[in-house]
Amino acid sequence: QVQLVESGGGLIQPGGSLRLSCVASGSVSDIYAMGWYRQAPGKERDLVAHSSSGVRPNYADSVKGRFAISEYNPKSTMYLEMNSLKPEDTAVYYCHAGVREGTYYVDAWGQGTQVTVSP
Repeated sequence: QVQLVESGGGLIQPGGSLRLSCVASGSVSDIYAMGWYRQAPGKERDLVAHSSSGVRPNYADSVKGRFAISEYNPKSTMYLEMNSLKPEDTAVYYCHAGVREGTYYVDAWGQGTQVTVSP
């Protein structure tokens, strides 16, 4: 099993920057992809950024040019650098990992960290 723990959320003014962190533990060698999702109140959980070995990261259109995910390495802390934050970026941000379990592929999620962008 894989456990994920996020940190770094908080209250930030529009135009500001935050960096989120995610640490994986457990069977990290079974991880084949990692990334970030977010969920705003009353909305579905959506992809923010995702990466895997040897593949360029992909980003949601709404964050391209403003957010950056760290280089893929499940054995190191994963970061999400968020710049030029907007009120619409307000959400709970979740760390995600795709994990192989035998012949199955499962999702692992962190507990989430709140990001609030407000004057």
